[in-house]
Amino acid sequence: MKKVLLIDDDLDLLEVLAAALACFGFEVNTSSYTTDIHSLVYKYQPDIVIIDYIMKGINGGEMCSALKKKEATKNLPVIILSAYDKVINSLGNYGCNAFISKPFDLQDLINNIRNILYKPAVIAQL
Repeated sequence: MKKVLLIDDDLDLLEVLAAALACFGFEVNTSSYTTDIHSLVYKYQPDIVIIDYIMKGINGGEMCSALKKKEATKNLPVIILSAYDKVINSLGNYGCNAFISKPFDLQDLINNIRNILYKPAVIAQL
């Protein structure tokens, strides 16, 4: 079972997304706030992280960037969710594997997660 770490300060959305992802067969751990993304990742050992872009203190883009800069977590897939797609498009993608605008279709989110987690390995040409 693939593990998802879901971080969003909207508690209602966090609860609904966690329940929906669990229904699709994912083990879900949630957090509504963190000052240390690395400690959450080391604690839960997720296969993918889904982060809201706008939160109190640090934004999801900065969390993603912090994960992508550290050797131990640079290959950990990250999806950023945000209602502010024009803002993030102007700032860059922070190295995230996908950016999904809110409101979003749940099936689109599931498809993105599956595409990232289960994409076939590329075999080098000889």
